[in-house]
Amino acid sequence: MKIRKAVITAAGYGTRMLPATKSMPKEMLPILDKPAIQYIVEECVNAGISDILIVLSRGKHVVEDHFDRSPDLERQLLHSGKNDLYNEIVRIGSMANITYVRQAEQLGLGHAVLCAKGFAGNDPIAVLYGDDVIIGDDPVAAQLCRAYEKYGKGVVGIREVPTEDVMKYSSMKLERLDDGYFDISDMIEKPASDQIFSNYAILGRCVLPPEIFEILENTPYGRNNELQLTDAMKTLALREGMIGVDFTGTRYDMGNKLSALKASIETGLERPEIGAELKGYIKELAARL
Repeated sequence: MKIRKAVITAAGYGTRMLPATKSMPKEMLPILDKPAIQYIVEECVNAGISDILIVLSRGKHVVEDHFDRSPDLERQLLHSGKNDLYNEIVRIGSMANITYVRQAEQLGLGHAVLCAKGFAGNDPIAVLYGDDVIIGDDPVAAQLCRAYEKYGKGVVGIREVPTEDVMKYSSMKLERLDDGYFDISDMIEKPASDQIFSNYAILGRCVLPPEIFEILENTPYGRNNELQLTDAMKTLALREGMIGVDFTGTRYDMGNKLSALKASIETGLERPEIGAELKGYIKELAARL
C-alpha cells in the first residue's frame, strides 16, 4: 500500500536550544537559509507523500505562516525582478496539502502521534520527528515507505550508535534480513545498561499501520507522565513484528548545538554560490587553531 500521509511532530519546547527557542520554535532554526522543518516537509514530498499533518503547540504559529502564501512578499519580489526568489516562495506555499493540529499539553511523542488519529483514519502514516533533519539523495521517508510496501508491517528507521547513545534513545531486538532490513521482535525506550538488546536505535523516522492508535490509547503513561511512542511500537513488534531500515543519509539533531552548527556548515559546503569560499575560510581557520 502506498503511503500518502505523514505526521511531523513539532510540539516540543526546544529547551536544549534556549535562549534562541524562547521566541522561535526550534523547528524554525535555520540550516543556512532554510528552516529545519522545511527540509523535513521536502523529504515527505520527495517520498511521494501528498498530505502532511504538523503537530504544533502554543506559540508556533510561525510554522504555519512559513508554509502559507505571502501575497505582499510575492508582489514585492516580482516588482524587484527577483523571479527566482518569487518562484521559491510560491513553491514553499504549494508543496503539499499541509494541515495542523495543536497538542494542548506536551505529554510525550506517543501523545503527539495520537493527536493525528483523525487525520490518519484507516491509513498507514509516516511519522517524522521534528528534531531530526536527515539529508541524502534517497529520502529516508521513501526508504521506509518502500519497506512498508514490501513487508506490510510497521517500519522504523534505525542506526547503530554508541552504547551511551542507546541509553538516551532506544534499543532494538533484531535479526538481519537483507538489503539493510532487519526483523524487529522487541524494543525498549532509554534502556539501562543491562537492558540493551543491541546498539541499533530508532532515529527520527517510522511508518506505522492504523492499529497504532488503538495501541496508543491502551498504553500506560510512563516516565514524567508521558505517553511513549516506543512503548506502543514495542507492543506492535511483540504482536506482529516490525521492520528496521538501516537508512542512508546524514542526520542532524536540531536540538543539539554542535549538530545544528554542523548542519549549516556541511550544507553550505555543498552550495555552489558559497561552497568554495566557505571551504577556504575553514582551511584558514583550521590553520589558526
